[in-house]
Amino acid sequence: MAIASVNKSILTPVEFLTRSAFVYPDKLAVVYKDQRFTYKEFAQRVYRLANALKDKGIGKGDKVAFICPNIPPMLEAHYAVPMIGAALVSINTRLAKGEVSYIVDHSDAKLIVVDSELAPLLDTRELPKVKNYVTICDVDDNIVIEGSQEYEAFLASSSPVAPATDIDSEDQLLAINYTSGTTGRPKGVMYHHRGAYLNAIGEILESGITAASSYLWTLPMFHCNGWCFTWGVTAAGATHVCLRAVIAEDIFNLIEQEKITHLCAAPTILIIMSSWPEAANLKIKQPLKIMTAGAPPPPTIIRNMEKMGAEITHTYGLTEVYGPHSVCAWQPTWKDLNDTEMAEVKSRQGVPYIITHYMDVVDPITMEPVPRDGKAMGEIVMRGNNVMTGYYKDPKATDAAFAGGWFHSGDLAVMHKDGYVQIMDRKKDIIISGGENISTVEVENVIYCHPDVQEVAVVPVPDAKWGEVPKAFIVVKSGTNPSSEDIINFTKKHLARFKAPKFVEFTELPKTATGKIQKFKLREKEWKGKTRIG
Repeated sequence: MAIASVNKSILTPVEFLTRSAFVYPDKLAVVYKDQRFTYKEFAQRVYRLANALKDKGIGKGDKVAFICPNIPPMLEAHYAVPMIGAALVSINTRLAKGEVSYIVDHSDAKLIVVDSELAPLLDTRELPKVKNYVTICDVDDNIVIEGSQEYEAFLASSSPVAPATDIDSEDQLLAINYTSGTTGRPKGVMYHHRGAYLNAIGEILESGITAASSYLWTLPMFHCNGWCFTWGVTAAGATHVCLRAVIAEDIFNLIEQEKITHLCAAPTILIIMSSWPEAANLKIKQPLKIMTAGAPPPPTIIRNMEKMGAEITHTYGLTEVYGPHSVCAWQPTWKDLNDTEMAEVKSRQGVPYIITHYMDVVDPITMEPVPRDGKAMGEIVMRGNNVMTGYYKDPKATDAAFAGGWFHSGDLAVMHKDGYVQIMDRKKDIIISGGENISTVEVENVIYCHPDVQEVAVVPVPDAKWGEVPKAFIVVKSGTNPSSEDIINFTKKHLARFKAPKFVEFTELPKTATGKIQKFKLREKEWKGKTRIG
């Protein structure tokens, strides 16, 4: 690392581990099943991984891909890889083999670390740039990749002494995170050390994590590097509690056993938790703060979780801004609201983080701010320290994303008079019916209030008279059997009649690995062979 001057040093999240290992050497850092690592032991494992990677010829500017669940090796990678000047490529574990091959090849990864259960996702014949493979044997000891080295043996082969870091600029590439690729091939979002450092600090400030906290990994670490909590939890000297699979019973058991104080989750995970049969009579014994983002959370879900004793904080962001960029910051005046009103205001996307500062809702053509009236819609735009460097090897897409000097989110929203942003829809999801705009999020929030509805997605479908109208795709709660008419009539009682779905289909919903409902797949099915108007 470049030598710091008397009044400046390079901001890098790697230093969070250095400090916590010094300040809290004997404090519990990582928990996974029966494994317990102190901060000293955690740091030594990271150093072993870094040295082992160097022994394989990995260094500054190289890319290292990890394909594994939320287990200790994934956490260790977030320090070891950038420590030696390389860039971490954390790959979505729910992608298809072809998608994984594309990302590995496009990222120019030279070494892959893969969980043995996920090894079938790799076709080594399609990956000529990869020189070495390492296999993590967590639940399956079968190493199926010829020539692959077992992870623990890989670590044991190297020194536990901290290697010299190779970071000489805050702008140095730290990680490449690939988008979900809903409109074509996924794009590689480039993170630098400065952005990751500052966003991790932002997570600590907004979530209230301290050295006394225990953080449960319900959020995939491959998603925006776990919203930078991979570094933030360590910065605070808190405890990481790893979780291989998101199962409601396991989550609640760990909350009690490990005295969990914090977790992050997309709304779909909160739905899984609140829908667990025993959740209705469950009361969380210690204070639990939950940060949710990934999609606008239905107020109903917020109410359900807070009845259990959790405190919900809603944040908003995208892969391109290192995860959360804004937070629905608590206002003292809200204390007098009833439960329904409270849930509604807490479902807003809110105001910029302390470390981000800049977010607005503008006309995407003129870039002029929309009126602050809670009605005029525009696009959310952002800028600041936590905006990506750009898309890897895609300058054209980068230029489009940064048009007008702001990052364009693609989310349509309103700005309330108090300065709080509220998403109304994605630009591609808004329904234009007979010239009237219909927010699918608004319709979904109403349908979520129906007692028989567990999950819902509303999309536009073609209509000969109106051009397009709403259709609701619904997952019902176990033991219920509502009719289409029930849902439509219920919606009409709470919204203008033209906003109610004209059609209802009861089905499973397609989702990404991070729990986002893939509306584009529902739209494609409905519009196949037809042209959308508007």
